[in-house]
Amino acid sequence: MTSSKQEPTNNKVLKLTEKKTRMRKILLLGNPNVGKSVIFSRLTGVQVIASNYPGTTVEFIRGYMKLGDEKIEIIDVPGTYSLEPTCKAEQVAVAMLKEGDIVINVVDATNLERNLNLTLQLLKTKKPVIIALNIYDEACHTGISIDVEKLERILGVPVIPTCAITAEGIKNLVMSIEKARKGTYDYEDEERWHEVGNIIKTVQKISHRHHRFIERLEDTTIKPGTGIPIALVLLFALFWIIRFIGEGLTVFVLEPLFEKLLAPVMMKLSAFMGSGGFFHNILIGKLVDGRIDFLESFGVLTTGLFVPFAVVLPYIFAFYLILSFLEDSGYLPRLGVLVDNVMHKLGLHGLSIIPIMLAFGCNVPGALATRILETKRERFIAMTLMAIGVPCMAQLAMIIGLVGGVAGLPGLMLVFITLITVWILLGLLLNLFIRGESPEIFVEIPTYRMPYLGALFKKLWMRVKGFLKEAVPFVILGVLVANILYSLHVIDFITGIFAPVVTKVFGLPSEAIAALIIGFLRKDVAVGMLAPLNLSVKQIVIASVILTMYFPCFATFAVMLKELGIKDMLKSAAIMLIATLIVGGVLNLILR
Repeated sequence: MTSSKQEPTNNKVLKLTEKKTRMRKILLLGNPNVGKSVIFSRLTGVQVIASNYPGTTVEFIRGYMKLGDEKIEIIDVPGTYSLEPTCKAEQVAVAMLKEGDIVINVVDATNLERNLNLTLQLLKTKKPVIIALNIYDEACHTGISIDVEKLERILGVPVIPTCAITAEGIKNLVMSIEKARKGTYDYEDEERWHEVGNIIKTVQKISHRHHRFIERLEDTTIKPGTGIPIALVLLFALFWIIRFIGEGLTVFVLEPLFEKLLAPVMMKLSAFMGSGGFFHNILIGKLVDGRIDFLESFGVLTTGLFVPFAVVLPYIFAFYLILSFLEDSGYLPRLGVLVDNVMHKLGLHGLSIIPIMLAFGCNVPGALATRILETKRERFIAMTLMAIGVPCMAQLAMIIGLVGGVAGLPGLMLVFITLITVWILLGLLLNLFIRGESPEIFVEIPTYRMPYLGALFKKLWMRVKGFLKEAVPFVILGVLVANILYSLHVIDFITGIFAPVVTKVFGLPSEAIAALIIGFLRKDVAVGMLAPLNLSVKQIVIASVILTMYFPCFATFAVMLKELGIKDMLKSAAIMLIATLIVGGVLNLILR
């Protein structure tokens, strides 16, 4: 009897203990482009985790913060306009709402009427809510006055004005988390917009004021007549800034470091290994004029380290720095609107410019980012065009170094003009022959803001770290595989099979076949393998173009296979191969 009475008590204690030890979850929930990500960066540390919601390809980010002695999980929920979902991302947002203990509803103070629709729906769920009235400084600057205390009384939950970019109000937001409570405001769903209108009349006043410079700039950069020329000039300037930063870091910082620190160590190791032989050629590579040439020696410990760290990393750093600035400043959505008409002719809509720009950093996140496109047709076209005509920054860095060194600016321009022309013509053909439609673009255009440097550099660090984790092993593997295949004469065998196509159709020496083989592992390593071949200007241009076009690297290929399925992946691969044969052959005929 005694034991039977104690058992429920023990179970009850166990349940109470589990409840106490379970980590609380705070959800950041709001419309797209209201500053949730910046608030998330303010609340969490550098280490954040990006995950796909179970059973979907929709990504969300979670991190952690300390509230007193308690560790709390913070989740940046995908942006949603309503709890009545119309797309997969909004379905995930609604599903995640059930998992949260507290909701921080991030509201754009410059567009209060639209945002309150979601707020009223959240209050009806009876979840503890606190409202971060974000971009409050911008609202004040534009003549919008909000009576925060009156808004609190109406909604029945704390309302904290914030400016996440400058961190104003963030401390007050954190201190008010424990004050989050269930809203007292209720209504019928069919009357919600009517109630939103009543709230706006009660708490908001708008006074006239003249446009500031930043507002005139926003108008100028969104209108096609002025926005497109500005976009072309800006993108051209950004390309040269990236090249300037990348070349500067390579030539003046990293190359000298490798020559002064690593080269002497490798020469001593080379002497110890007898300056030649199977293992010497794999680890050190071949000596050029009795010394190590970090591009031509092609050893795992020489070229395998030099390419990712000294040649590619500076350009990756520069590219992601610029891209993060464009993202956080609010320019990318404007660019998407500007190019929408052009992109529709290629079977895409304007927002596809975002995964394409990501692909210039690395094709893998570019391919993953095509998930923002709504139809399978759009994703197929976007990934195929990306794989054919968008070299990643690692490959681009090698092309700039190699082609620029041999053929100068004219050679580089010829490579880029060819790829752009192929990209456009192929897009037109795919749009013509692949059935289906490209939906219209629906995108929120945020105001221009000075990026918050903390969030910008956090994003930069995560992207650079991701590149290093993905690139360095594959570069080393590519160099290792190439050396082993050379040593076992496998490449000689394959060269004999494909030599007629490569030599007669493309006009390249049969030795270039090795680069095409290794290009399936790493495109940047493949471009580096062209350096010792002493190719002519014509040959270096053709080789660079077909290396970009013929197949994506293995990592991108795997992502495309996962995203498209084997049938569409084989279609895409066939298109790449046919396009490469045609373009390489035409270049061989017309170039002197």
